[in-house]
Amino acid sequence: MDYQSFIDAQVKEIRATVGSGYAINALSGGVDSAVVTALAHKAIGKQLKTYFVDSALMREGEPQHVVKMFADLGIHVELVDARADFLNALKGLTDPEQKRAAITETFYKKIFVRLVRESGAKHLFHGTILTDIEETVAGIKRQHNILSQLGIDPEKEYGYQVVEPLKTLRKDGVRAVASLLGLPREISHRIPFPGPALATRIIGEVTEERLATVRAATAIVEEELSGLDAFQYLAVLFNDRATGIRDGKREFGQIIAIRCIDSHDGREATATCVPWPTLQRICQRITALPQVCRCLYDLTPKPPATVEYI
Repeated sequence: MDYQSFIDAQVKEIRATVGSGYAINALSGGVDSAVVTALAHKAIGKQLKTYFVDSALMREGEPQHVVKMFADLGIHVELVDARADFLNALKGLTDPEQKRAAITETFYKKIFVRLVRESGAKHLFHGTILTDIEETVAGIKRQHNILSQLGIDPEKEYGYQVVEPLKTLRKDGVRAVASLLGLPREISHRIPFPGPALATRIIGEVTEERLATVRAATAIVEEELSGLDAFQYLAVLFNDRATGIRDGKREFGQIIAIRCIDSHDGREATATCVPWPTLQRICQRITALPQVCRCLYDLTPKPPATVEYI
């Protein structure tokens, strides 16, 4: 594909769609939302209002880091504190699809509706890519940013139109566009991170305590594996517990699984051959976390597994 022609065509289409009005978008810091932000900013400039929604589900320090990173690129991002909204919506939920639905509802019926009303915008930009659509329509798992493909009319349901400039691209195409738009390698080659964030990496109920555990494990995994040329790596907190020993006493502790995969575009993947000393070091650091007594390495390819656990 000629990605420069793709950019030119999308810029033209975005300008025609938005016209003289305003549009908003929510930046998560992932490559998809970053490219949509840069593309829409290139097309309509100050007519775009960009927000980072702090859902309480992000990596450690992520909201502040992303806001500063885009400020350095000349794009103002407003930080929205929605932590209580998402934690309340997820309270008591353990079913994966119910959790994803709760996150979708909170984003679109509560947060975005308010931002649209306050900004006067008529359009919301999505970082939807082709793989998101395919996996949702096929029933593999519902991506939080899929609406019209499931028969949901966002203008009728929420009062605004959704624009999806990247819906014909896969991850490799998005990265190519990111580079052409001049985004730094820190963004263009950042590992994928799901829209529902750490909620997809907690099996069972999402609580502040469990988020703190998986957030700490995520920081360890990303630090230790950042030097590998892997497509994606992550930590997952299981709902089950296992017996362990801490300070010479029995502990019924938590279980963390590590996943590191090689892939071209996310449709298929194989487990990365991580050096044994690295895995041992990760295990040692993760089992030093409070109440964590087991650390596992996931060897399952995609298929039969998906990349994320829920």
